[in-house]
Amino acid sequence: MQRVEILEPQVPQASLRSARLARVCAALLLAVAAGGCSTFDSLNPFGGEKYEMKLLPDEPAEAIYDQGLARLARNDHEGAAKKFAELEKQFPFSQWSRKGLLMVTFANFEGRKYDDAVVAGNRYVSLYPSTPETPYALYLIGMSMYNQIPDISRDQDRAEQAVKVFNDLVQKFPKSEYAEEAKFKLLVARDQLAGKEMSVGRYYLGRKNYTAAANRFREVLSKYQTTRHSEEALYRLTESYLALGITNEAQTAAAVLGHNFPDGQWYKDAYSLLQTGGLQPSENRGSWISRVFRTTSQS
Repeated sequence: MQRVEILEPQVPQASLRSARLARVCAALLLAVAAGGCSTFDSLNPFGGEKYEMKLLPDEPAEAIYDQGLARLARNDHEGAAKKFAELEKQFPFSQWSRKGLLMVTFANFEGRKYDDAVVAGNRYVSLYPSTPETPYALYLIGMSMYNQIPDISRDQDRAEQAVKVFNDLVQKFPKSEYAEEAKFKLLVARDQLAGKEMSVGRYYLGRKNYTAAANRFREVLSKYQTTRHSEEALYRLTESYLALGITNEAQTAAAVLGHNFPDGQWYKDAYSLLQTGGLQPSENRGSWISRVFRTTSQS
């Protein structure tokens, strides 16, 4: 009779390792269950307290907005701006996000953080170019520039930016409640720019650099002829052109000055100045000076 040997199946080494790993994991789970969270914390290489996870409760948008308003009421403009900024972060692409961005602009403006107000306002106009509140955003941007305009002895970049923004507001939203105020501020800012050009022109005139002086006064009449500086600019052109020997332009400047400001002292001075050279005011209709004022009177 043949002997039959029953052989145990050969288990691959990899399977043995897997089985051992399973037994270790099972033991570990039992230990965790028995020992609680402290056992798990001891196995966590990052530590339990330092990396503790917390779920923050959701806060309604209206509550965040009201908190921003409350900070504004306490004159905490910086805190209000931060609170309103949360609306855009937590509720993007929503009406609350749009409203929050406008209030960030307002809070920074009220807190005299004008550069921050300009950044927020420009972002609003870029994202929402035609909402009912867009004219107000433009107004806040323009006023932020306007409030930083320095005296005419310094660079007038802020005045130039204010002019650009107020122009956009008036042209794009002429029926806005802010349009009339923007027009007034526009006149003031343009007058400031003209004053700067006049100041530089007088500087060159005093140093007998008549060509440079005439170019500055020409700039005043070309860009800012509706400001209060145009009267003096015409006299200074009479003076500069006469010194350069360009008598026909000097006579034209004086004649245009007399047509527009016949009772002013500047015209009397220009008339007397021409007479010292045996000349009279006489307008050359082909002169750029004459064209500028014809265009102004027709517009």
